[in-house]
Amino acid sequence: MTAGTVDGQAAGTLRHKIILAAADVLEKDGLDAMSTRAVAARAGVFPPTIFRVFGDKDGLLEELGEYGLETYLQAKSRLPRSEDPVADLRLAWDLHVEFGLKQPAYYVLVFERSRSGRLSRAGHRAIAELQHMVVRVAAAGRLRMSVERATAVMHAAGVGVVSTLISTPAESRDLETARVVREVVLDAIAAPPTAREESTGPGAGPAGPAMALRVALGTEGDLPFSPGEKLLFMELLNRLADVRTGTS
Repeated sequence: MTAGTVDGQAAGTLRHKIILAAADVLEKDGLDAMSTRAVAARAGVFPPTIFRVFGDKDGLLEELGEYGLETYLQAKSRLPRSEDPVADLRLAWDLHVEFGLKQPAYYVLVFERSRSGRLSRAGHRAIAELQHMVVRVAAAGRLRMSVERATAVMHAAGVGVVSTLISTPAESRDLETARVVREVVLDAIAAPPTAREESTGPGAGPAGPAMALRVALGTEGDLPFSPGEKLLFMELLNRLADVRTGTS
């Protein structure tokens, strides 16, 4: 093996060839059929080549998950960005459900198959994209809890719904379930537009103003705080935001 080559082939070309072969195995035969031997046979290489390129089977699955998720993330990036960040979250939820039902094998690989007790890299990318959208809700002063908790709630509910639908025979699936859960989740994490004007009134919770302030401070470059003071202040804002949704 020379620099930039593996088994006499250009490393990048060989990597892409193996990923395409793994995708073919996954899409045609399912995740249970995903073995290094099956992928090697489909790619026309020897099994040890996969370990030379990806390190191990988990390395191959990580890159396969990213390959499968790329189309979904591209579609998500093209979603219209309106003046209503909650409406945008609604569209993102529907796209998430659509991806799971159209590409169930990739969905399980990215969001459900735990490797060494951790989420896949592709799954982390998807959650990061979701958190960016939740931050917009916070900036609008409409979040009922911290950004992190709202992101976790929406992710957990979304994965739960899609996993349930995937495991249900197609003819028995009730897609209304996904829409009902979507509205329950959005109502739990976000206040309606009119609530912003009422957010400082009697009995109003601190989450909306706290998260709006957190986002505003996060975009402000020159603050009279040391790094430690800023970290403490952000933690206190999170605790204020979550005081009504659980422990503080």
